Amino acid sequence: MQRHLILEDGSTFVGEGFGAPATTFGEIVFQTAMTGYQESITNPIYDGQMIVFAMPVVGADGIHAEAYESVKPTIRGMVVHDLAEISTNRQRRMSLDRFLKQNNIPGLCQVDTRQLIRHLRESGPQKATIVDYVDDHARDQLAATVLTKQQVQNTATPKAYANPGRGYHIVVIDFGLKHGILRMLGDYDSNVSVLPYTTSVEEVLTLDPDGIILSSGPGNPNSLPESVFTLIRVLQTKAPMLGIGLGHELFAMANGATLNPLVAEYHGMNHPIQEIISQEIFYAMQGRGYVVDDQTVDRKKMFVTHRDLVDQSIQGLRHRDYPAFSVQFFPDGAPGPIEPNVIFADFFETVADYVEQYN
Repeated sequence: MQRHLILEDGSTFVGEGFGAPATTFGEIVFQTAMTGYQESITNPIYDGQMIVFAMPVVGADGIHAEAYESVKPTIRGMVVHDLAEISTNRQRRMSLDRFLKQNNIPGLCQVDTRQLIRHLRESGPQKATIVDYVDDHARDQLAATVLTKQQVQNTATPKAYANPGRGYHIVVIDFGLKHGILRMLGDYDSNVSVLPYTTSVEEVLTLDPDGIILSSGPGNPNSLPESVFTLIRVLQTKAPMLGIGLGHELFAMANGATLNPLVAEYHGMNHPIQEIISQEIFYAMQGRGYVVDDQTVDRKKMFVTHRDLVDQSIQGLRHRDYPAFSVQFFPDGAPGPIEPNVIFADFFETVADYVEQYN
């Protein structure tokens, strides 16, 4: 069935519908990764968004248990050039079309995604809708739609839970946690406690953590309450801390830096990152709409550890006085290159030094 994508600026794109036959509204962004479509559509950072995939053919791998980044996807839609049938050697897997139908998510294929992505690269993220017909009613509905700013509240856990192990006790503050982070912590046999972002300092310290992780997550970090920044400022003095994605942005803001919105959001696994101290270059997965303002970083408190070689933006920060650091990219490699996994090795080396010092 022919369906239409309408953008807030009035642009329209025609395609064939798949997935759920629902009308949807959301912010539209593009993803340049050539693999990992399931990881992307189940990643909580895309809560409330539609994803346009630059990869020309999507769906051949189906849906499989190892690639979930959350239990239930919260994207509003996906747009692809060509939807592939599931390959014959993967018949036991669910198809992408069926997966979207089960989760009431509409898709659009046979779209000129190159033209659409070029347009979004210039215009930046904007509201969009997928509808059956283009008319004044559909345009008026899109114009009247107010998108939620409560993405973290929509995706973060409302109460604490454990992911037990026999290693170091790591507390994860959940801002929209992706499963890849838990998998990496599992590789180190960590004893993990996941806490909601509304938790208090006392609740965290009562658990006597060996290390603390500020998870990745969706949305605008400026929409989170001041209590989050107070929590970070106190906890960074108590135990080793690692911020990832949104956690990195919050870590920077808690220490006085400000953020600037990107004209076109960065979503892909092909971003070259350089570690400043070693000059080593690796590629990493990114999903961000903001960048730390270089001029607002207090060099007496923090120093830059990583930069993006495309635009020289800050990709990593480390506190000068406390064992706390952060990275903008996703070091868990889900999806994406595995070279950034070394960030977790650095974190656990810091945790080991901290535990040895105080035990």
